[in-house]
Amino acid sequence: MLSIGIVGLPNVGKSTLFNALLKRQAALAANYPFATIKPNVGMVDVPDNRLETLVKVVENDFRKPPEKYTPAVVKFYDIAGLVKGASQGEGLGNEFLGHIREVNAIAHVLRDFDDPNVSRAGSVDPETDREIINTELALADVQVLGGLISKLKKDARGVSSKEVKLQLPVAEKILKELNDGKTVGEVSLSEEEKKLSKDLNLLSLKPIIYVFNVSENKLGNKDVQNDLKSDNDNIYICAKLEADLADFDEKEQKNYLSELGVEYSGLDKLIRKSYEILGLHTFFSIGPKEVRAWTIGKRSTAYEAAGVIHTDFQRGFISAEVINFADLKAFESVKKAKEKGLVRLEGKEYIMKDGDVVLFRFNV
Repeated sequence: MLSIGIVGLPNVGKSTLFNALLKRQAALAANYPFATIKPNVGMVDVPDNRLETLVKVVENDFRKPPEKYTPAVVKFYDIAGLVKGASQGEGLGNEFLGHIREVNAIAHVLRDFDDPNVSRAGSVDPETDREIINTELALADVQVLGGLISKLKKDARGVSSKEVKLQLPVAEKILKELNDGKTVGEVSLSEEEKKLSKDLNLLSLKPIIYVFNVSENKLGNKDVQNDLKSDNDNIYICAKLEADLADFDEKEQKNYLSELGVEYSGLDKLIRKSYEILGLHTFFSIGPKEVRAWTIGKRSTAYEAAGVIHTDFQRGFISAEVINFADLKAFESVKKAKEKGLVRLEGKEYIMKDGDVVLFRFNV
């Protein structure tokens, strides 16, 4: 399951964004530092209009709709505000940093709005705030790497796996770069080094999305709109607006966003960007009992995808009947798509595509 930690300095709008994402007041959004002490956790459905079409497909093929349909989900963590010196235990530093290690990606909220009624609590401007957080993450990793390297050296001298011995020079390289002043996103690793570093679970290597929390007026600004269309890891949202939108129905949301010149809600943008930076996409399983969306890596095989649904599917894998959503949409019926020869029989090594609709054949 995809998990994202919402982090940032105190009073930048983290809990307000979290409340909007969950469409309910699940977190305390208060105007004072550390209003959030323990991380609030919430499950949010991944918006995907393709599910509605697949429900029609089941209804057409079985003459009744599925008993239920289940979107993919993202787990969001609203984590306590970080302050300068957190890596040395300032504020709730150690507890905060421990929670970040549990997530797949970080949504770093940066205050880019002016409101005299909301105290800054250490926030200066987006760029300075970004440097503070990134520096604290890097300093925390420097402390952790010292112990990790000692352990890896000890393990490498004994009977250990080949991977442990390969991890040691990678850990030493990361420590050197961090000590040389590099911060989050600046450590340069090859693809092989990135794979070896995953088990080290370092904060400074986690993918980061920078979420600029702007005023409603700025959201429609042309410069902001142009930046949104560019290929970077920045997202501009108005957390207060997102919280207000939670009270609107879908049509009202679209109309209001359209008036502002905004194509997608903050939730849509955050999830889309999360999938992108983590290299994820979606496949579907359909049947009379359930239509369901599943999240997998972009290079996942049919064999790996089967295991996401159930270990028995993987253990007894025989084959996969596959049709891509784009082909299925035209007929809104698996039976008709089969008649047109659009349903393919694939083996274990087939690389899954985004939108694949799959029926796994297995025998246990």
